[in-house]
Amino acid sequence: MIAQKVNIEAIHEDSVKVKVDQREVNGILFVHIQIRSEQPIQFPKVNFVWHHPIVDIQSYWHPGSFRSKSFGVDWDGGFSSKATVLAPVGCFYNQEGQNRLAVAYSNAMETVNFNLGVHEETGTIKGQITLFTEPSKIRSSYDGVIRIDKRDISYYQAIKDISLWYEEMEGYRPSFVPETAKLPMYSTWYSFHQEITDDEIEKQCEIAKQLGCGAVIVDDGWQTEDNHRGYAYCGDWEVSPKRIRDMRKHIEQVHALGMKYLLWYSVPFVGINSKVWERFQNKILYFHDDLQAGVLDPRYPEVREYLISTYEKALKEWDLDGFKLDFIDSFDLNRAKGHAIQFDPERDYESVQEAVDCLFTDIMESLKSIKPSIMVEFRQRYIGPYMRKYGNIFRVGDCPNDAITNRVGIMDLRLLSGNTAVHSDMIMWSPEDTTENAALQLINALFGVPQFSMRFEKLNKDHFEMAKFWLGFSKKYQDVLLNGDLKPTAPELLYPIVETENDFTKLIAIYANVCIKSGTNIPEELIIVNGTLSEEFILDLEEDLNNISIETFSCTGILIRKQKTDLPKGLHRMKTEKSGVLIFRPA
Repeated sequence: MIAQKVNIEAIHEDSVKVKVDQREVNGILFVHIQIRSEQPIQFPKVNFVWHHPIVDIQSYWHPGSFRSKSFGVDWDGGFSSKATVLAPVGCFYNQEGQNRLAVAYSNAMETVNFNLGVHEETGTIKGQITLFTEPSKIRSSYDGVIRIDKRDISYYQAIKDISLWYEEMEGYRPSFVPETAKLPMYSTWYSFHQEITDDEIEKQCEIAKQLGCGAVIVDDGWQTEDNHRGYAYCGDWEVSPKRIRDMRKHIEQVHALGMKYLLWYSVPFVGINSKVWERFQNKILYFHDDLQAGVLDPRYPEVREYLISTYEKALKEWDLDGFKLDFIDSFDLNRAKGHAIQFDPERDYESVQEAVDCLFTDIMESLKSIKPSIMVEFRQRYIGPYMRKYGNIFRVGDCPNDAITNRVGIMDLRLLSGNTAVHSDMIMWSPEDTTENAALQLINALFGVPQFSMRFEKLNKDHFEMAKFWLGFSKKYQDVLLNGDLKPTAPELLYPIVETENDFTKLIAIYANVCIKSGTNIPEELIIVNGTLSEEFILDLEEDLNNISIETFSCTGILIRKQKTDLPKGLHRMKTEKSGVLIFRPA
């Protein structure tokens, strides 16, 4: 297939000149952009506009689409992307899951307005990519590329190819992912919130290790005695002795259990009750009244040096294994006020995004020089291709007790994140719920790394056995779940069927009452996970399965039945357990 050129218009002021050159490579159109000015200036907005017919297109995926894969409209503004927020990527596809238009922009660091929406007057998709929507550095030249892919391939392959395209760019090389980052983890957030103590953390870790967890993430609370969920006391990053008596010894205890240790920091926040507030109160982008904290301005060298030294000191003194670096998307020049929008010679950057890039480049260089296997977790929305060079763990945004949103978040992240470890939001449920319902929380997180956040001593026997089974299942089948050939179907229906396969195992999870197609050349082991409360499903076998054993497990891992049988090609009504598993193997 040869990609046809598009009629693309550049809209801009006379202070810059714009040149557009289109080239086709392997069926993909690359629109090369050159922007020049006679003198170094702060570039004005430049908007690139084109139209695409809405033919055989039913849904639209982008990194921030979450539970709605619906079309936008061209007058609605689209979304802004930058290093710390989403990515300039979108994919239109049809009801069969085939790509019809996948678009990406090469610069995922600077702010880009990405607006692909329906133009009512012509019944087309109006593509609009707008550059320089916020103040950036002074320059006289700029280059970029719009990647337009209309190939008839699966939507997930189109998005994966965009991810690989970014990986090959200079300055976008993803961070190394240690094996521990792909093991289930225990998180203290939903289980304790700020009411943590060293003894309680160690008790949970002892059990979590037995259930397959490889690390603990200690969240907010370790640095303050305040329990009001705000950030008025953030910024000093000194251990509260009421919470943890001796951080170094405490981490040594966790290490002795065989667990790694990650610690939470709210990177940009400096609270009004912190000791450093007076030092930095005039070096903030804006003040957040609800949180009682200011957002530090990374354009000041002093701010960056303080943050870098804070993490470096913690790593050296406490022997941490990783950091949960939170609220990075709060570095937002559009929300800046007062002194932050006035000139200040003490700043060495005009662009907030370039300052953030400098900050995290120096943070990671410092941390990796001390511990090359350091783990760094980022949360949705700061999960774009540019952030992969810093973080090796991307986590779904907060969705407590919401299994479906967790599943959608995991799938959305997996599509664009390559080999970066994708983690679920912390898993929790009501102790009053049924075991089968509670199991759905873990089943919906299967294709990511589960972060467990329930207090083990408060689980009843069945809930505990269920958690033990599914955490063990995630660890046992880690390779196929996280590294297999992933095929998530129908994003517009919240991914009701997700399958993955390697040379040895094919695993299919269903999350609705749907008919499952087995495919052909099935490996020796076929696993079907029932992510519903139904006790049967329809299996459409596309080849005979002769002389096989079928094992049926409950949601707690109890073997309910085992049978030897032959299954001919065709439709079969299969009995299963609520939130259970069927495993097919040669008899």
